Amino acid sequence: MSVVALVPAAGRGERLGLGVAKAFVPIAGHPLLWHAVRGVLASGCVDAVVVAAPGSDLERAVATMARLGEAVSVVAGGATRVESVRLALQHADAMLPEIDVVLVHDAARAFTPPAVFTAVVDAVRRGHPAVVPVLPLVDTVKQVDGTGRVVATVDRSTLRSVQTPQGFAPDLLRRAHEQSGGDGVTDDAGLVEALGEPVHAVPGDPTALKITTPFDLALAEAVLAR
Repeated sequence: MSVVALVPAAGRGERLGLGVAKAFVPIAGHPLLWHAVRGVLASGCVDAVVVAAPGSDLERAVATMARLGEAVSVVAGGATRVESVRLALQHADAMLPEIDVVLVHDAARAFTPPAVFTAVVDAVRRGHPAVVPVLPLVDTVKQVDGTGRVVATVDRSTLRSVQTPQGFAPDLLRRAHEQSGGDGVTDDAGLVEALGEPVHAVPGDPTALKITTPFDLALAEAVLAR
């Protein structure tokens, strides 16, 4: 049995404002996507990686991933994140017939520590068919109405921010993608929740930050330098 990681990386990266697809934003001399997939492989618990890259930059993605070995393959991503994951999953199913854990990992979380990957894989293998790494919220959270008026202060003790990789039993992830259109869903665990299936949480890590803005990029470079 094997573990496959799907890495959706077809985003345009408009909020970074650098004029290139987010996957190819350089950090310390290498594209963001290179750092992300290198981190997946460094976890030591993943047998194969399927990257869903921007269709317009497919050749560039293939060349970038070639440096990381034969365990990594690249497919053209879709117009949405959900579609990109679905295409990568279809490729993984054709490539590896005996998969027991599927991870979905955002390329934007390029510096996720190996321990997070291990924790998610272990939780799936212990019988949790859907697993997400989470962090407790540290900021006070306010609910506001359409005019900007504060309606209430939300109890943050039961709230968590969600990271990746998210881990799934293959059959459950396939069913979630087959039965959902994906409208308004920002992660694969949301598709599973829409089926009424339970999602288990494990501890995430603050260094698994999502690189979305120029500030995030500067912070990631500082983390990498450290």
